[in-house]
Amino acid sequence: MRIFDPHIHMTSRTTDDYERMAAAGVRAVVEPAFWLGQPRTNVGSFTDYFDSLVGWEPFRAGQFGIRHHATIALNPKEANDPRCRPVLDELPRYLEKDGVVAVGEIGYDSMTPEEDDAFAAQLALAVAHDLPAMVHTPHRDKARGVERSLAVVAESGIAPQRVVLDHLNETTVKLVRDTGCWLGFSIYPDTKMSPPRMVELLKAYGTERVLVNSAADWGRSDPLLTRATGEAMLGAGFTDDDVDRVLWRNPVEFYGQSGRLDLTDDDLAEPTFAGNSILRGGS
Repeated sequence: MRIFDPHIHMTSRTTDDYERMAAAGVRAVVEPAFWLGQPRTNVGSFTDYFDSLVGWEPFRAGQFGIRHHATIALNPKEANDPRCRPVLDELPRYLEKDGVVAVGEIGYDSMTPEEDDAFAAQLALAVAHDLPAMVHTPHRDKARGVERSLAVVAESGIAPQRVVLDHLNETTVKLVRDTGCWLGFSIYPDTKMSPPRMVELLKAYGTERVLVNSAADWGRSDPLLTRATGEAMLGAGFTDDDVDRVLWRNPVEFYGQSGRLDLTDDDLAEPTFAGNSILRGGS
């Protein structure tokens, strides 16, 4: 089983996670820029973070044979902080980086006017830089947030097939299904979606335009739940080809629209788990 996790926050994970992921079949990831849990108070803290997403983290992943790409954005939660808004002016130079395959995470947290402005501005950047967009749907009042997100996407002029609305569930999948946008689902231990629930949605709606991710971050999460979802699919009667479509070919198709997805094997480092002083030294 080959796995491409299209949304995982590896900055929050350890090298042990990379080792486990590689052993489970994860060969590629996309790491979206997001809120780190502690409020950032100046633009410099963002640019340092963005630099790590396009520099250090791909190196760290490569030591385990995992290809790492990123998405870059001002996240919805921090769009409400006036100290963070100047980050929008810094985004264009990062959106030209080779390893950046989308603008994200953008969208809504509390659906404020400030979030409206940042969302629209960053969709415009996605169009200007010919990149897909990853839209974070809010954790509260999700159905209204999805409806509002779809309206902003439609107003922006970006092609729907270049947009994924993430963190969907049973109550919101129908809202997105027929828009042409991609459907993103985050598999979590307690919240969001579980492997059995995801299997039921795949039975009902099929495997096209579906992205399944672990979204693993600093909270309670599990970077191997993509693998668990694939195993649950097989147990429910889906074929190996179905699993490969959901866990590999779909994210390749979506992020391949950036023209920057690099999944060649010749320059990927072989997994070097035991006795590697570089990897073990910083854990």
